[in-house]
Amino acid sequence: MNRVALLTALVVAAALAGCNKSEPVDNAANAVVNEPLVLPPSIVASKAYRCKDNSLAYVDFLSDGKTVTVRDARDGTPTALIMAEPGGPYTAEGYSLTGNATDANVTITRPDKGSQSCHV
Repeated sequence: MNRVALLTALVVAAALAGCNKSEPVDNAANAVVNEPLVLPPSIVASKAYRCKDNSLAYVDFLSDGKTVTVRDARDGTPTALIMAEPGGPYTAEGYSLTGNATDANVTITRPDKGSQSCHV
């Protein structure tokens, strides 16, 4: 029995000895790996606004201070709006939002609803 265990150990050791072969790493090919990781902005505030036509707009204000997402339904697809200049409106094609996370009232322009005043 000791012979079988010793032989098995030797076979396993020989098999594992060949597993530790590594090839040189080409740093130019792995340049992306060496760049610092940048995480996407987190949500600072999520608010549901009631608009003048009695529709709802769900707005998420992001931590980068220049991006919001707007949805027409709680589980709808978000549309990202970007602020081009500090203090300016958040915009995307057909969309515009004026206001910030601390405002109780914002003005939202959506392609299918036009421009409206909305409040929390």
